[in-house]
Amino acid sequence: MNTHSDMSPVPSKEQMAYADWLFYGCWIGLVVMLITYAVYVSGILIPHVPLERMSEYWNEPVSTYLAKAQAPIGWGWVALLGQGDFVNFVGVVFLAGLSIICYIRILPGLLAKKDMIYFTLAVLQVLVLVFAASGILGSGAH
Repeated sequence: MNTHSDMSPVPSKEQMAYADWLFYGCWIGLVVMLITYAVYVSGILIPHVPLERMSEYWNEPVSTYLAKAQAPIGWGWVALLGQGDFVNFVGVVFLAGLSIICYIRILPGLLAKKDMIYFTLAVLQVLVLVFAASGILGSGAH
């Protein structure tokens, strides 16, 4: 009779690589978010919307906030990366794109193993995620 330990699945190299990159990527993203938040609240970079004016917009609908704050939608924030409140997006976008990075990381291993089904699925997953994040469908990329 097999014991439970005999039946435990062993993760593949690709699963471990994905998990490792996801683990360390999450920590990197968290550190980036903490640093960029500190930059924002310290005033090192001047924000697009001054911190003291943010409370004016808290109760507003998003469309009103965007108009009053002259804030961009979709990927328009990239043009404002030099401003304190938009530099915060770097860590968030990194974390949002981390799955794409992890999938790309495992592609060579899947190809080397000639595991064409998982390789194709991983490529398709990357394409779907990149396409969704692009905003091409008019979703504003968020």
